[in-house]
Amino acid sequence: MDTFSRLKRSEIMQRVKSENTRPEMLLRSLLHRRGYRFCLHRKDLPGKPDIVLPKFHTVIFVHGCFWHRHKKCKRATTPRDNRLYWAKKFVRNTENDKKHRRDLKKLGWRVIVVWECQLKKPDRVLYAVDKKLRIL
Repeated sequence: MDTFSRLKRSEIMQRVKSENTRPEMLLRSLLHRRGYRFCLHRKDLPGKPDIVLPKFHTVIFVHGCFWHRHKKCKRATTPRDNRLYWAKKFVRNTENDKKHRRDLKKLGWRVIVVWECQLKKPDRVLYAVDKKLRIL
């Protein structure tokens, strides 16, 4: 049973950000300090990627572990109430993620996914991104 009324729960859910989240801001700060220049949330690309590095023809999605179902991550829990709703929501999210990655690759873009929990070790994330970008 939810501890909030439907109205209050709706208010709370509306405050969940899809852009400029803390993990996204952290990664952007790391990339900027490293000297990378990028665009944000390009609406002309499938999935409106969080970070676009045109010079490297690469996009980065910063995924929340809960919303995008990071496998084997303790943050990818499923709420006990209204399980059917959440199951459908999560399937829709993951299917959209796959479709966006596939469409971007067809357009010739390299796609990198950074998970929220990975940013607990920012040096590792930055090293992995550097490595993927330097392969070009």
